[in-house]
Amino acid sequence: MNAPLPRAWDSLRQSRGKRLERAASLGLHGKNGKEIPADRIIDLLEAVIEPGDRVCLEGNNQKQADFLAESLADCDPARINHLQMVQSVLALPSHVDLFERGLASRLDFSFSGPQGARLAKLVQQQRIEIGAIHTYLELFGRYFLDLTPNVALIAAQAADAQGNLYLGPNTEDTPAIVEATAFKGGIVIAQVNERLDQLPRVDVPADWVDFTVLAPKPNYIEPLFTRDPAQITEVQVLMAMMAIKGIYAEYGVTRLNHGIGFDTAAIELLLPTYAAELGLKGKICTHWALNPHPTLIPAIESGFVESVHCFGSEVGMDPYIAARSDVFFTGADGSMRSNRAFCQTAGLYACDMFIGSTLQMDLAGNSSTATLGRITGFGGAPNMGSDPHGRRHASPAWLKAGREAYGPQATRGRKLVVQMVETFREHMAPVFVEELDAWQLQHSMGAELPPIMIHGDDVSHIVTEEGIANLLLCRTPEEREQAIRGVAGFTPVGMARDKAMVENLRDRGIVRRPEDLGINPRQASRGLLAARSVKDLVRWSGGLYAPPSRFRNW
Repeated sequence: MNAPLPRAWDSLRQSRGKRLERAASLGLHGKNGKEIPADRIIDLLEAVIEPGDRVCLEGNNQKQADFLAESLADCDPARINHLQMVQSVLALPSHVDLFERGLASRLDFSFSGPQGARLAKLVQQQRIEIGAIHTYLELFGRYFLDLTPNVALIAAQAADAQGNLYLGPNTEDTPAIVEATAFKGGIVIAQVNERLDQLPRVDVPADWVDFTVLAPKPNYIEPLFTRDPAQITEVQVLMAMMAIKGIYAEYGVTRLNHGIGFDTAAIELLLPTYAAELGLKGKICTHWALNPHPTLIPAIESGFVESVHCFGSEVGMDPYIAARSDVFFTGADGSMRSNRAFCQTAGLYACDMFIGSTLQMDLAGNSSTATLGRITGFGGAPNMGSDPHGRRHASPAWLKAGREAYGPQATRGRKLVVQMVETFREHMAPVFVEELDAWQLQHSMGAELPPIMIHGDDVSHIVTEEGIANLLLCRTPEEREQAIRGVAGFTPVGMARDKAMVENLRDRGIVRRPEDLGINPRQASRGLLAARSVKDLVRWSGGLYAPPSRFRNW
């Protein structure tokens, strides 16, 4: 038997050593070997990043490594090119600049938000290769499998002299990014807002970090979860009333996640009023996997909410969170430690319900926020909005949904996945369509799969201004289609309904109108909202909530 050929088993470690040597040869070893002056950051990046590298640039919902992103975009494309970017959120103009300037060629991500239109244009021009639009958990998991970063560029609130990092309340993706990179021969570079002699707590130990740089200005934080109650419409109030009475109350939903739109904000603001009048306090909405929505403040103050674990923080909410430590997960210093991976896991396995919105939905119940003109990605919806077959703990809501889906002898339950949409979105574009744009996008992206956000077989209910469709009770594809058409309103999809069949579904309680729930649409008034302005939210918080300036409209 031939002996195996000699092999180097530490090639990643050797590569890391050579990168650090190149940095040291340029005098970039810094104070204590970690601290790098801001005016040398491009030199550092060009020293440690190689063509074809897999680079994780921290862009998550809020905490952006914006200085590092802008610096990377200013690097010489002759020295750094063909990068594969792996990042949860494509949020900043500089994130897209990397591709337009020829430094990066491939992208694996979850959400693009404001850069969705630019991303769609790059796809149309075939100037970018998209590996996949992932769920957050999926992407984090692949950091530890086949998308491990060679270099991670992250953001932290503060560093000490040794290089220990304090991440602040927006911990978010950082622990997953750093651990995957640091323990597989990668380089970790952190931009920090300040240097402190003593940190409030250590979120990332110094031996996981190679370089720190004091950014010229604090990292950008987007107030992503702030919704002005003044913009909530009476149609949204009506939909919220139906959701509370027709789903939350009937299933006894206590553990849940909300999307970030005005529809769910309306539900949050109806808890202290409408839900309380129905006698639902203590029976619904007690435990949340949720960003700290300011619109949740009245429900917290009213005693509806017992616990909230967060994916990230929210601008202006930190003093309120510190003062409500019984509700939020906070440290000894009063600051919250969010964790996107843990919270996504809670949303997937521990929550009984997800309720959110979408841009398009087809007759099978498939939905997507990726359209021809805007590839926004999915955010956490595919994690929250999917039925986890691995779940083994019971709850009343889970069991009831399971019996409806699988019959009275079902041996497993079912997660409630609710899509809450008005039948038309901006510019009178119908939400309900015969075919999702995702199928055309699959072709233009050259992807193996269409970018569907939530698959129809995971959707349990659809709520529109027309009523509620309970897809769990549908026993045939035809019933499912007609139930969807039955709440699709005056869209072409809705107008093509079989009226007799829809009325039959209504008789069976599969389609329910407001009046079937004992709700008078004329009673759907903004007067039911516990807060009707941002100023009202400040009052509810006892002055602790400090909204961003653009929301101070008084």
